[in-house]
Amino acid sequence: MLFLYNLFVYFSEFILKIIALFSPKIKLFVNGRKDVFKTLASAINPKDQTIWFHAASLGEYEQGLPVMEKIKLQFPNHKIILTFFSPSGYEVRKNNTISDITVYLPLDTKSNAKQFLRLVCPELVFFIKYEYWPNYLNELKKANVKTYLISGIFRENQAFFSWYGGFYRNALKTFDYFFVQNESSKKLLQGIGFNNVKVSGDTRFDRVISILERDNSLDFIEQFKDNTTTIVIGSSWPKDEAIVVNFINQTNENVKFIIAPHNIKSEQIQELKNSITKKTVLFSDIGTNCDLPFNDYDIFIIDTIGILTKIYSYADIAYVGGGFVNKGLHNILEPATFGIPIVIGPYYSHFAEATALINLEGCISISNQNQLNDSFENLISNEDIRHEKGHICETFVQMNIGATEVILRHISNNL
Repeated sequence: MLFLYNLFVYFSEFILKIIALFSPKIKLFVNGRKDVFKTLASAINPKDQTIWFHAASLGEYEQGLPVMEKIKLQFPNHKIILTFFSPSGYEVRKNNTISDITVYLPLDTKSNAKQFLRLVCPELVFFIKYEYWPNYLNELKKANVKTYLISGIFRENQAFFSWYGGFYRNALKTFDYFFVQNESSKKLLQGIGFNNVKVSGDTRFDRVISILERDNSLDFIEQFKDNTTTIVIGSSWPKDEAIVVNFINQTNENVKFIIAPHNIKSEQIQELKNSITKKTVLFSDIGTNCDLPFNDYDIFIIDTIGILTKIYSYADIAYVGGGFVNKGLHNILEPATFGIPIVIGPYYSHFAEATALINLEGCISISNQNQLNDSFENLISNEDIRHEKGHICETFVQMNIGATEVILRHISNNL
């Protein structure tokens, strides 16, 4: 099976190089891996002590960040090596301040795994949430490197738990310990013979709770809000924007909207702006003009990245996008930590925190225009309901912090 897997990886590498000629994202994926070994060779010398973290993409990076920060404090003389699989993670966080070296993970061939580990020589390895690369894991096992899965989550329909899943189960045997998000993941692993597992919870709660400790003020948002009920539309996709814009254009409520689209390409931002009939300003309109009368506008479109979390602190209601695409829902914990009622689309079952908040009634799932209209109107007009649902969200986050401490305590006691 490993032989067939390796053939598939080599074939994929060849195909990706062809696709890269036509796809900018795949071009980043391919070209970003060309100089990884050269970068590692120049940045790491044989005397360096290193710890390696691997994140599939941006979400996993955010999930692993609390552990990275604590590990960096606990091992100040070690270099932190961070790898990404996806361009959407690497390109956004390649200049992060927590790791000493950030690179793409070379494709999972046996030769790549051997060369990567020869250059990095990690003492500890952390895979975040998922991604199980057999060749890397096998080489780590051969080298007796302690390897951990953090914030792991498992589902019954995964190959590990199927009759044909022997090859995949072998990959799991290489981990020294699993720190999983919930009891069901622990039971699934125990059901196939893994007892080196602990329910630590989700480290994302530790990540989002730290947001409250920093300065989240934005003067231009304060001016725009002008003490008016404000709905923040975060990480929206076209399907989200279609129904939100319909509501914006027809509502007579005294309410303002801040829209932070997932895609900020200029043509799509302009199309979004043109679809809105109310007075709209773009973040890019600010430029050097700090004297814009922001309070005169009804809609603020954020055509930049990196400030959405701070913007949530000004929200009275949050709509989090991506829920009209299967597995596409964006992070609802950021608005939840500010104690804000949340509205999302219909596809949320793959997100444990969304399912929990739906059941607790701090979050509302909608499937169509009428449901969105009813939810927004109810939340806008009834301040008590807003506060009740917001309190549920805030309490939910507060009650789920601590995963990072569980992980660090175990590692400290077993080194």
